[in-house]
Amino acid sequence: MVLKTTDRVAMTDFPIPAYELAEVKKYFLGSIQYSSGCPYQCEFCDIPGLYGRNPRLKSPQQIVAELDKLLECGVTGSVYFVDDNFIGNRKAALDLLPHLVEWQKRTGYVMRLACEATLNIAKRPEILEKMRDAFFVTIFCGIETPDPEALKAMQKDHNMMVPILEGIHTINSFGMEVVSGIIMGLDTDKPETGEALLAFVDESRIPLLTINLLQALPKTPLWDRLEREGRLINDDDSRDSNVDFRLPYDQVVSSWRKCMEVAYEPEKLYARYQYQCDYTYANRIKVPVTPEQKSWANIKRGLIMLRNIFWKIGVLGDYRRVFWKFALGRLRHGDIEGLIASTMIGHHLIMFARDASVGQQNASNYSIRLREASVPAE
Repeated sequence: MVLKTTDRVAMTDFPIPAYELAEVKKYFLGSIQYSSGCPYQCEFCDIPGLYGRNPRLKSPQQIVAELDKLLECGVTGSVYFVDDNFIGNRKAALDLLPHLVEWQKRTGYVMRLACEATLNIAKRPEILEKMRDAFFVTIFCGIETPDPEALKAMQKDHNMMVPILEGIHTINSFGMEVVSGIIMGLDTDKPETGEALLAFVDESRIPLLTINLLQALPKTPLWDRLEREGRLINDDDSRDSNVDFRLPYDQVVSSWRKCMEVAYEPEKLYARYQYQCDYTYANRIKVPVTPEQKSWANIKRGLIMLRNIFWKIGVLGDYRRVFWKFALGRLRHGDIEGLIASTMIGHHLIMFARDASVGQQNASNYSIRLREASVPAE
């Protein structure tokens, strides 16, 4: 049976999710939703078409109750606010944040928080300051491209409300690492776009960037425009995108593979993580060590992770010299957590990028084309 409604259900009427039905220990992080919808109309994005431009909201009391339930069900470590845009309603975000700060104080800062937000959050230091106090540590920003002409064409002018690099630096100064979405294959792309993107990666010092080929989604202005122009390709499952690019398809894919290869070279990636450790992470508030962190089970888990990292990367890895230079620096600073997090995520990125550079990964996370799983499903 499928339940359908004529009007969207008010989020204040949403029940607390049944987190107890999930095997939470198998999840990397917990998830929670405060709002739905986004006021902006970026050409490629389906959020306004699906969920509206006027964000619907839960109450701060609902969010606190959901966080309590997550904690009760065993979720510790990190919780991701899956809102389409955490500052889609800036006043609401400011109303919520003091409640998150109080919840963190009450529970002993057991959760690191993360969210998605538009880059113009850098213009609101009063929001960033409260997010820092609430122990937000990561913000995903859809930067999409450093090219102002391209941002204007995709109706994402709000990314230019502050210079992009300055905005990233501002967010970092409040202790929050930026994760960035990047799109290649835009109508404004040129043969030299790949090189410009790699220069941006170096300058921004963002460790993790999700670089994708443009994919037209239904219920977006992009889909409608390309359909009018006869540039939607829906009958070729050999492609990683359904867009007929202005540049030759093979050239765009080749540029994407080159960007993946170079952006995630171990030396470059570890240099960006070193910056985050030295600058961004150092700007975070100092929180008490929780009883769970001091537990033997957690210490044992950390030791096992360190053993695996040292063996698989530090001994067997082909970039072990780069690894040990970074790892020894973290050990000297007593930063075991930074060492584990950076090297685990970094290893995944390096391996993924190597596969991508030789055509063994999709060039778009939104592509309908599926590849055989490298590990059989259980």
